[in-house]
Amino acid sequence: MNADPTALKAVKQIDHAGIFFGLARVPGTGRVFVGCSDSKVYTVDMAAEKPEWTELAGHESYVTSAALAGSFAVTGAYDGKLIWWNSETLQPVRKVDAHAKWIRGVAASRDGRFLASVSDDMLCKIWNAQTGDLIHTLAGHQPVTPHHYPSMLFACSFSPDAKFLATADKVGHVVVWDVATGQQLAAIETPLMYTWDPKQRRHSIGGVRSLAFSADARLLAIGGTGQINNVDHLEALARIEVFDWQAGKRTIEHAGDKHKGLVERLEFSPAGDWLVSAGGDHEGFVKFLSLADGKVLHQEKAPMHIHDFELNEAGDALYAAGHGKLVRFEFKPPAPFVPESPALPDENA
Repeated sequence: MNADPTALKAVKQIDHAGIFFGLARVPGTGRVFVGCSDSKVYTVDMAAEKPEWTELAGHESYVTSAALAGSFAVTGAYDGKLIWWNSETLQPVRKVDAHAKWIRGVAASRDGRFLASVSDDMLCKIWNAQTGDLIHTLAGHQPVTPHHYPSMLFACSFSPDAKFLATADKVGHVVVWDVATGQQLAAIETPLMYTWDPKQRRHSIGGVRSLAFSADARLLAIGGTGQINNVDHLEALARIEVFDWQAGKRTIEHAGDKHKGLVERLEFSPAGDWLVSAGGDHEGFVKFLSLADGKVLHQEKAPMHIHDFELNEAGDALYAAGHGKLVRFEFKPPAPFVPESPALPDENA
């Protein structure tokens, strides 16, 4: 049975001085790898009664992303490097100079065969996740915005069957690729996720920050933020669009209704009836949309701006990483009401 979004509750919180940007969970466990603003990678078991941090050093700047691929945890950072770690011994296995500029995102296919990385060099690279060999270099995004400023390539995501890969950039341009051939299959535009201020700051902000395929790979969810009135702040509602990408048809347009900021992560429920998103500005949120009609099923404020999260296999727990915290959420229905037993008559009355 699919979890009830209205029953979401934060059940454990672990604090840290840094900002966590990427999270990857070891399947079947509560152990996570997280990338941090202090250039470190941390691993911790969130199921433990007293969780203890283990620190992994190897990057030279913000660690922006993490992914699990078989027995490896792979992390990417602003130093342009990818590091493969043995997820059990925690030893580094290989370090690759993957990109010429900041790595913004890393994703692994569910079967552990492929790894994808995206960077501000505007390239997506597909790697053999087990050997570290480069398979494809994909160039489908313009290096500059329509207003002649450097663009950024923020997000990538594999379909569950590893046949497709989606990538997305700052101006709202999304590309779907054939993983086997490296050929472009489709392009989608989400221009309302990009804001340009031509007057006060001559500055752009926004972009697509998250992508997710449905279980059957038919739907592609795209998350970012809407049009921003003040480009110095994320003063726009968090925006989500869902497409039947092969038909070129948008099925859901959620312009936002309550929470502001960026949609940093998206994931479809195991049963395929809802889509969960999370992100924030100076505050954080978790939001669930019905795939049947695009309506909000449930939304609530999170303890922090969430940068990444992962549902567990059963879809009844959510592990989230963000500003200064790791949080485990569970879908916990309220305890059933038990009426009080009527008082028995006093035999001595």
